[in-house]
Amino acid sequence: MGFLWALIVGGLIGWIASLIIGKDVPGGVIGNIIAGFIGSMIGQAIFGSMGPEIGGFAVIPAILGAVILIFIVSLILRAVRK
Repeated sequence: MGFLWALIVGGLIGWIASLIIGKDVPGGVIGNIIAGFIGSMIGQAIFGSMGPEIGGFAVIPAILGAVILIFIVSLILRAVRK
């Protein structure tokens, strides 16, 4: 049950980050989950574990990390398409 909860929260974090950036994550729901998980690792490495924790994710750093990740991925995809 914990793994399922982590997938749901990771997907929501990736989705919220894509709304903040204004760009869709490539890969749809799976991309949102991956962005949530990787963004959580990035955010907790940079900002620590501040704020509330849901499903094993510190929410504020996870969203900030996912925003950073989506921004970097969008820059890379834009450079590849040119």
